[in-house]
Amino acid sequence: MNQPTAYLNHVGTSVPAHDIHDAFIGWARERLNDLREQRLFDRMAARSGIRHRWSVLPAADAGGSPLEPGGFYAGGHMPGTGERMRLYARLAPDLAITAIESLAGQVAVEGITHLVVASCTGFVAPGVDQVIARRLNLSPSVERLLVGFMGCYAAVAALRSARHIVRSRPDARVLVVCVELSSLHLQPAGNAESLLAMLQFGDGAAAALVSGEPEGFAIETPFATTLPQSDALIRWDITDTGFAMHLSGEVPGRIAEALADPQIAAGALGKRRAGDIDAWAIHPGGRSILDAVERAFSLSPEALAPSRQVLQDKGNMSSATLMFVLESMLGQSIESGLALAFGPGLAAEGFAFRSA
Repeated sequence: MNQPTAYLNHVGTSVPAHDIHDAFIGWARERLNDLREQRLFDRMAARSGIRHRWSVLPAADAGGSPLEPGGFYAGGHMPGTGERMRLYARLAPDLAITAIESLAGQVAVEGITHLVVASCTGFVAPGVDQVIARRLNLSPSVERLLVGFMGCYAAVAALRSARHIVRSRPDARVLVVCVELSSLHLQPAGNAESLLAMLQFGDGAAAALVSGEPEGFAIETPFATTLPQSDALIRWDITDTGFAMHLSGEVPGRIAEALADPQIAAGALGKRRAGDIDAWAIHPGGRSILDAVERAFSLSPEALAPSRQVLQDKGNMSSATLMFVLESMLGQSIESGLALAFGPGLAAEGFAFRSA
């Protein structure tokens, strides 16, 4: 018996209005006393492929970045985790609602039966899922799922969960939301590796409707694996001054090594060869990660253009980022697509997709 197909019908996205990328680069350079590290940082920042990153943090008193007088981080002040979480509780739902409004401009966000929310940059109870449900006036009977702290591949987990829901209940209408406020977690690092990790991340939100209605992309076979002895390569450590990101420079090499493994490659590709895939929705965790995927599968320079564009314009927005890439592909005729993301673990998760 054929099981129902779940479809990613539409995606709406949102970023805040405050571009903080250049201000961060200036601040980071001042923290490096070693000339060699300064040169390394400058070189890697120039090669990052990122031009803009956006923050929910308000402008400083004179309209400048949150690092300037009157800003959230003015004078090198590192607010406590409690203060950061209070901002998350207020601003994460706001940004999520803006993305849902973008989605509602494309499709009626009505009759929602399930709400799946992914976020790793804050905690609040009642959860951000309940806050969103209340602000949308969703029925109290809506079933909710909060995907927390899975990092950059959480969009895959959220969409995979929506797929399972639709396949078990074909009349389901699942609202999937990813919202991340990475800029709440600036840390007082003084070495190039830590500063380059922070350089990647910005704020963003995405919302998608998943249903059995054959419109958009069919979400097909999922894929998941965790690489052995790699759990220390990507970490979020909860500290007294927010969440500290650790992103090892070894990550791109480990990803390339993993994708060269025939068993892992076969799991990601399914029964297809890389040459059979006509659309690559790869989470742009950084330029070097995209380069590693491109080399591993011998792709053309154009294959990852949608991912590189999102990285350039918005940086890495953790779980929301893959949804931005998928949004840019909707409307294209795709026979065989692959969505793939990487995150803490070190884990890789993804799914096959095709046009409805």
